[in-house]
Amino acid sequence: VSTAPALGLIGNITLIKTFCSAKSIRNVPNLFMSSLALGDVLLLVTCAPVDASRYLTEEWLFGRVGCKVIPFIQLTSVGVSVFTLTALSADRYRAIVKPLDIQTSSTITSIVLRAALIWLFSLVLAIPEAVFSDLHTFSINSTNETFVTCAPYPHAGELHPKIHSMAFLLIFYVIPLLVISVYYTFIARSLMRSASDLPVEGNMHARRQAASRKRLAMTVLVFVGLFAVCWLPSHVLYLYRSYHYSQVDTSLVHFVCSVLARILAFTNSCINPFALYLLSKTFQKQFNQQLCCCCRMILKHSSQSPAGHNTHMTTVRSTHHSVASLSMINSRQVCQEESVQGNE
Repeated sequence: VSTAPALGLIGNITLIKTFCSAKSIRNVPNLFMSSLALGDVLLLVTCAPVDASRYLTEEWLFGRVGCKVIPFIQLTSVGVSVFTLTALSADRYRAIVKPLDIQTSSTITSIVLRAALIWLFSLVLAIPEAVFSDLHTFSINSTNETFVTCAPYPHAGELHPKIHSMAFLLIFYVIPLLVISVYYTFIARSLMRSASDLPVEGNMHARRQAASRKRLAMTVLVFVGLFAVCWLPSHVLYLYRSYHYSQVDTSLVHFVCSVLARILAFTNSCINPFALYLLSKTFQKQFNQQLCCCCRMILKHSSQSPAGHNTHMTTVRSTHHSVASLSMINSRQVCQEESVQGNE
């Protein structure tokens, strides 16, 4: 599990480098995918070390400033992931259902502007997380123990946790997925209609174009599905904790579910480049070139300055506050999602 974030960082950074370097695949979906990969990198860099520390020590190691900054960054990453997926679905809708519209709205400048607006919108939505997150004292009734951890609200009161969890679920999961579902309902109808309208001996160019659009739409749908599956356990667990906020659940079942939910959330940020690698031969070719180039540079650097490698094993143990904390469950997505061969 510890190697997954490292692989995710390598995959996402290589993905960004691939799209920035290869002009032949610099199109609308791939520009959005670069933004999505950047959000995944942000999540892996900030979230993985913090989560690891919560299972390795009983103290919050990042201070009051870290308690405000880290949840803010993580929620921004979640927003970037889910809203970029929504934008990708809207782009596929225009390309397939309204192909004439996309010709006037898919310049590089307009796509970069849209990606920037997604980041800005995600930053604004994450501001309350920075304002209200703080170090709070929690107590365990069964053992009379107390501990201090980072949470979006204090232990007392039940209304705030419920409002927070429901708003988080609706804004960062339910509503975007509903919008995406509507887009794909129209996409499916359009694809079925166009398939029935094409004659058996129809224009080969039109057939290839239709097949390319269908393949690209399915690729986006795969990444939406990955996001929905990987983030569902975290949302369910967060709702459970919010509605039982006055009790700190220290059971083994809750601990295992917490770990699995976090692993799935991290997996969503790690898997996107590799899923895209399997789905797109064009991206696969460009990705191999960039990865081989990076490997050659690393090997060259290593041969010039050899160094030994020291490893050590650390025992992972459960802590009360790692199970009780709610702020970390609020962190992304993502999805996220994919890039692909061409933009129609």
